Amino acid sequence: MALILVTNDDGVYSEGILSLHRALSEIAEAVIIAPDREQSATSHSLTMHRPLKVTEIKKNIFAVNGTPTDCVALGIGKVLGRKPDLIASGINKGGNLGDDITYSGTVSAAFEGTILGVPSFAISMVGEKDYHFSVAAEFAVKLAKIILDKGLPKDTLINVNVPNVTKDEVKGLKFTKQGKRVYIGSIKETFDPWGRLHYWIGGGTPSWADDENTDYLAVESKYISVTPLHLDLTNYDALSCIKDDWAHSLKD
Repeated sequence: MALILVTNDDGVYSEGILSLHRALSEIAEAVIIAPDREQSATSHSLTMHRPLKVTEIKKNIFAVNGTPTDCVALGIGKVLGRKPDLIASGINKGGNLGDDITYSGTVSAAFEGTILGVPSFAISMVGEKDYHFSVAAEFAVKLAKIILDKGLPKDTLINVNVPNVTKDEVKGLKFTKQGKRVYIGSIKETFDPWGRLHYWIGGGTPSWADDENTDYLAVESKYISVTPLHLDLTNYDALSCIKDDWAHSLKD
């Protein structure tokens, strides 16, 4: 039987991960190894300044006092006993669209899995409350079966965003590219009881670049968005350009 490592950044007790785990347990041995508390926006960080503890909550469910990336590293290196056949990260409460990908602990867990040679995908629900996790879980099972059967291209992970609507309201599936998101007013000023100024990062009003075939536009139109991401961040067009234009100047 296939072995699937299930993780997230919302924490081991999140309804999203439990829904994903139940669904994937129908097709494989699914093991949750997830943070013991919310670790949203931790990106691809590893905990290196203190030891980590793994606690078995119950059979096939483990909590780690670290980041999603820690969970994947420990899961593959220590907890599972063998390399999993697949890593599924989610179901995230809220979308991971556009530039949010770089901040997401949920997506970064899939990045870590890919780095360690395990086919991986992240799945998120684009909404703020009353999540239809069953819709995302059902799609995750379909995707897991395909990846277990066919694999993924080298150094590639899949980022899925599901509109937070009922199954009947989902219009279909679109294969998309990463959109461009800008936040306005995302840094707030606040004062403590002694009148000292502090800053709070988060929130704000997002705006999207007007571009076709993006993850955001797909979900906004009630389609499930599937975006392949690559580990290689090299901008090859820019590499050719700067080699031609900068080489002599930088050598002088």
